[in-house]
Amino acid sequence: MSWQKTSCALCSQNCGLEVRVEDNRIVQVKPDKDNPKSEGYVCRKGLNVIHHQHNADRLTHPLKRVEGGFEKISWDRAIGEIAEKLKPLLDRHGPRCLAWVLSGQGCHFGLGFAACFGGLLGSQYSYTALGQEHTGRFWAHGVTLGSQALSFTQDYAHTDMLMAVGWNGMMSHQTPQARRKLSRMAKDPDKLVVVVDPRMSETARIADVHLAPRPGTDALLFRAMIALVIAEGWHDQVYIEKHVSDFDRVRPWFTDFDVRAALKVCELEYEPVREVCREFTRRRSCLYDDLGILMNRHSTLVSYLLVAWLAVCGRIGAPGGNYFPSRFVGPSVHSDPDDPNTWRTTATNIPAIQGIFPPNVMPEEILSDHPDRLRAVFCVGANPLRSYADTQAYEKAFGRLDLLVTVEMARTETAALSHYVLPARSAYESWDSTFFTKTFPKVFFQMRRPVVEAEGEARESSEIFTMLAEAMGLVPDLPASLYAAAGKGATREYRDALFGYIMQHPEVMAGAPFIVGKTLGPALGSMNLAGLFGMLQTRTQTGQEESARAGFTPGPDQGLELFQAVVDHPEGLWVGEADPEQCFANLTTPDKKIRLFDEGFQSWIQEIDPDLEAERLRMDPAFPFILMAGHHMDTNANTNMRDPAWNQNRRTSTLSMNPADAGTLGLEDGRTVRVVTEAGEARIEVQVTGSVRPGQVIIPHGFGLVYDGVQYGVNVNLLTKNTHRDRIAATPLHRFVPCRIEPL
Repeated sequence: MSWQKTSCALCSQNCGLEVRVEDNRIVQVKPDKDNPKSEGYVCRKGLNVIHHQHNADRLTHPLKRVEGGFEKISWDRAIGEIAEKLKPLLDRHGPRCLAWVLSGQGCHFGLGFAACFGGLLGSQYSYTALGQEHTGRFWAHGVTLGSQALSFTQDYAHTDMLMAVGWNGMMSHQTPQARRKLSRMAKDPDKLVVVVDPRMSETARIADVHLAPRPGTDALLFRAMIALVIAEGWHDQVYIEKHVSDFDRVRPWFTDFDVRAALKVCELEYEPVREVCREFTRRRSCLYDDLGILMNRHSTLVSYLLVAWLAVCGRIGAPGGNYFPSRFVGPSVHSDPDDPNTWRTTATNIPAIQGIFPPNVMPEEILSDHPDRLRAVFCVGANPLRSYADTQAYEKAFGRLDLLVTVEMARTETAALSHYVLPARSAYESWDSTFFTKTFPKVFFQMRRPVVEAEGEARESSEIFTMLAEAMGLVPDLPASLYAAAGKGATREYRDALFGYIMQHPEVMAGAPFIVGKTLGPALGSMNLAGLFGMLQTRTQTGQEESARAGFTPGPDQGLELFQAVVDHPEGLWVGEADPEQCFANLTTPDKKIRLFDEGFQSWIQEIDPDLEAERLRMDPAFPFILMAGHHMDTNANTNMRDPAWNQNRRTSTLSMNPADAGTLGLEDGRTVRVVTEAGEARIEVQVTGSVRPGQVIIPHGFGLVYDGVQYGVNVNLLTKNTHRDRIAATPLHRFVPCRIEPL
């Protein structure tokens, strides 16, 4: 059979793939050189999607938990019983009793339908994987840029200096063709790569400069670096006057600051840091930060300091610097914490950030005695029992729920605790895509099409939630004329009929995905594809202008043209092009300037003092090591890859330790030890390596899965406490978990 174009569903890059299928099985995978974003780039995860698609844990039929296990039931029975259990819960306790947990590296359309379902029932409680990592950054961007939905991308085409902060791009990727770009920059004598990371990561090994701060000192380091730049007069005053507000109010935060004392606590030499600051201010420079700071001490404050660093150096919206990537389609949400309509969690008082709540607080929200506690949870493509902090807390909390429904392609650890398990089609059995915005200035989109038939009775998640919405009475009776227009396909006639119906009945707009799915979905053979059609007819003016810049015809029919182009290009295509000159038009602050002053950050930054930090970083003798709980490698893929065969004969779930520490404890490579933290303990094999900093140990994430009845590897979240978290965003501090190591 001929090769079919698709993409990887195992990380946010979604690199292009080609697959060969025989007897409804993917039998061979290779990179797709025609994909304009990845251009034949792919890592070994993408080349092993066969193990993701075909595994012994695949779900094929709806399941209901009964005494002693699960029984197969029909779709009608499953949907009917879930609705019967959910309705009285909502009647008795109101919409605050309901939450949904969403995740997906390759399949986002079903998540949109799930969120719509919850929204129509009145609940705002959306707990997502982003709430484990990025919401501190979203909060900082909301304060400084005016919108939590604004993120940064890098102008790699024009930069000549990259600062990677807590980012190991050679392993975690996180940007298109990361290894290619990093390797090219590292080999170019005219470019400079600087890595800020406590350990000698794979990216640090190829970098020109490696600053290895003491774990947990990122806030102290960047306050010191900003102070150093200002003291030296290297800040871009012309840029600041044009694009930054309140600089005079925040400047005192960085003056008369003892930079040398701060760097001593960071365990860094003054001159290398000074040279990095000098080069960053005089070159066309950009910055990329990742989980090393997003899951560390003072996480949200560090995200603020990175914005301040870029602003003071004049690198936002500047050639070779950091820009705001465009969004082709998909949600763009800002949650105003001062708006009384923005929900907060009842037990922990955490506000939504970009419409997202942190999984770290969910156990407390379920186990609380508050009358508005969570009682019903829908997990969609998410596996909290392995992916989120404090496995024991989640097990206890989920055991208390009145209703737990998992919509998933495989029998996960979370599915094992659920009352109902509904089989979802995989990334390779459905039309689907993601809304990750990683390219600049061009805008990329790819709608993955089915390459194999669905196993058993699995359905698109969008169809599953449409059925649930109907059972809950959330979908209105639709006119025959709308079905008739939909029968002709994705046409102008259907679009006009849809808009006409919604204009006559504006109250149904909130449920538009279900209306489009019900009517156009059968004609296209996919509710996800129908959802894409609907989204493309309602794009923003900016989005339409960007698509026109990429060659698509301006006007009311542009959405029709875009839809057909996406369908005709399974390898993906450029669907827009941003105007770099309009970067600051994206800001939603009143004066369209970067707003640096904030009272909340003012009080927090005053705590970032060398003496105070030195005292706080003093280790408890009972827990003398810092555990880095989570480690991007070629051998882990969160919990998306359940079949361990893809790592056969590879050393995977180990405790990485510096040789000096191993010698002190009398440990040899391969020895089994007990790791003990506040949360729990685990037995694991030691791997001695010089890449790890003394005093730090590392356990990778994504292991401890139970596959075909057998557990493999160590679940690092047994060692993490959900209450060990950021003070604002409640993101976990996985990169700073005090622990002790006991030889066995």
